[in-house]
Amino acid sequence: MSDTAFRESLLELIRRTSAYLPADVTEVLDTHAALEERGSRADLALQLVAANIALAKRRSAPICQDTGTISFYIKTPVGFDQLSLQDAACDAVLEATKRGYLRQNSVDSLTGRNSGTNLGPGSPVFHWHQHRHEHIEIKLVLKGGGCENMSGQHSLPATIQGKRADRDLEGVFTAIMDVVYNAQGKGCGPGFLGVCIGGDRAQGYEFAKEQLLRPVDDVNPVPELAALEQRVIESANQLDIGPMGFGGKLTIGSCKIGVRNRLPASFFVSVAYMCWAFRRRGVILDTSGQVIRWLYQSDDESFEPATDDAVPVPLGLPSSAPVKTLTAPLTEADVRSLRAGDIVMLNGPVFTGRDAVHKFIFKGGDVPVLHQAVIYHCGPVVLEENGQYRVVAAGPTTSIREEPYQAAVIEKYRIKAVIGKGGMGAKTLEACQRFGCVYLHAIGGAAQIYARCVERTPRVFLKEEFGSPEAVWEMHVKNFPAVVTMDSHGRSLHAEVSEISRHRLQEVLA
Repeated sequence: MSDTAFRESLLELIRRTSAYLPADVTEVLDTHAALEERGSRADLALQLVAANIALAKRRSAPICQDTGTISFYIKTPVGFDQLSLQDAACDAVLEATKRGYLRQNSVDSLTGRNSGTNLGPGSPVFHWHQHRHEHIEIKLVLKGGGCENMSGQHSLPATIQGKRADRDLEGVFTAIMDVVYNAQGKGCGPGFLGVCIGGDRAQGYEFAKEQLLRPVDDVNPVPELAALEQRVIESANQLDIGPMGFGGKLTIGSCKIGVRNRLPASFFVSVAYMCWAFRRRGVILDTSGQVIRWLYQSDDESFEPATDDAVPVPLGLPSSAPVKTLTAPLTEADVRSLRAGDIVMLNGPVFTGRDAVHKFIFKGGDVPVLHQAVIYHCGPVVLEENGQYRVVAAGPTTSIREEPYQAAVIEKYRIKAVIGKGGMGAKTLEACQRFGCVYLHAIGGAAQIYARCVERTPRVFLKEEFGSPEAVWEMHVKNFPAVVTMDSHGRSLHAEVSEISRHRLQEVLA
């Protein structure tokens, strides 16, 4: 085998997976976008998603800045040198990280240090299989942390949403719907589901993720499961959770269910929740590493980046939607004038801050540049070129992880706006009222839209301490689109949508 050929083929697989959404997923998003109410927040979300998909293709850049867990599913001929192939895959991952195809995502769980290479114990993930063919099949899934955190597992029988879920398909349905309801907008909905009935706890999650390898239009060969898959899709889309949890018709794009044998004492239902940025690609290689055929690919797809990156891509903002322009630094009057539901375009400096920074501040650390600032829950992909920083991808991360810290950070620095996705809780809402702050919901996964909004990135703080994704990056943005979903007057759209969807769920489960 040629290590160089395998490395180059795998590097191209990573590039395509990161930047080019599969056609079957795009078709689902495009089809349902036409069904949303014109000018609604769901319409805004799906229009920006479509623009982001186009921009990622044009720039050959990550669709979402969170390139997530790197999972290879590999089938090799009997007797093939799998260790050498693994080395080639790790070399490709390292090079892809240097080029900005992948974000630096591998963190030591004890020290909190980011390897900066995406390599380390358990990173990337390899699933090895043998088959009786003289070729190698490699499938790659990039699954971000936001959607991974929204995955779920139930052990039946159990009481779920006030209903007894037994060890039968009705109980399985209840368990799946509970995971969909709990995800709301935190997992970059609309979502795509992989489900495993049975197995042990570990095998259940693993096989649930493997269901995500199935094409969206694949029909389950087991009639009972095919019917259940369709029922889940139809019922989930009645909950009015909608894209990004804004409310709307598209909550789930597909559901794929598999079954594993179980122990008599156990009955697990495991759900792998995948975001709209459903990144999976594959390739068939010969035993020397040369490409025979690409998988999950339509005949007319092109994988060449545009030669002129300066050509504008329309943001796709609905023409009927009124937009308010904000310029940071924001004043108290700016903030108090906003109401939940407003669509805004933000200009001026914002400062990224995620889990490590919030914990650092909460435990007594100080980041003076955050005083009266706009803080952005974002872990961008940033490359240093000729002594300057270039933002490659910069979408929002799930905000609810910062709920234990956010109120204290708002109070300490009199933060004027928090940007993120998925919404936050009661403590943050109260702090917004007391100190004059708003929560701006950016469109989850729209990493290229928001990267294009960044005009310059002059400074970075705490990069050595926390690594690039967790550092505080000063970004100056222009025409940065977002929706006010928590205002300084005590209104939270997330809470309102959640209450509506809770009632709809009770109707579905009745």
